Amino acid sequence: MVPVKPSRRDLQALAERSAKALYDPDRASQALGMRITSIAPQRCTVSMTVRADMTNGHAICHGGIIFTLADSAFAFACNSEGEATVAATGSIDFLAAAREGDTLVAAAHERWRGGRSGIYEVTITNQVGATIALFRGRSHRVGNRSSTTQDPS
Repeated sequence: MVPVKPSRRDLQALAERSAKALYDPDRASQALGMRITSIAPQRCTVSMTVRADMTNGHAICHGGIIFTLADSAFAFACNSEGEATVAATGSIDFLAAAREGDTLVAAAHERWRGGRSGIYEVTITNQVGATIALFRGRSHRVGNRSSTTQDPS
């Protein structure tokens, strides 16, 4: 029997279920005010507004907060196909400062995948489109499709 290739609609529905299954118990992303603004297979966009409690002694957004935003977008993108996937590595280049009140948007997409590994890039911009940081992460698939992301039918 020839396997049936899932439709775009099926893949999109799986990405949406996967994001919900990962976001709902993700207290860290929620506590930082992150919102998934778009999800698709191998892609995710997450936004967050910089609050006063996210700034450092220079009155700019703490780098660890920006890294966390990028890491969350990376996680939602690499789990978008319903397979349990974690970060193996991640690095970030900070290009400009973000300040209190800025709305940051992290757009993640898959660049490569082979076997259990994938490479994802995340661009973090502010509300006027200026690039704040560039993140690159390598994912590692640790399991099979989660029962929470399977089609209930």
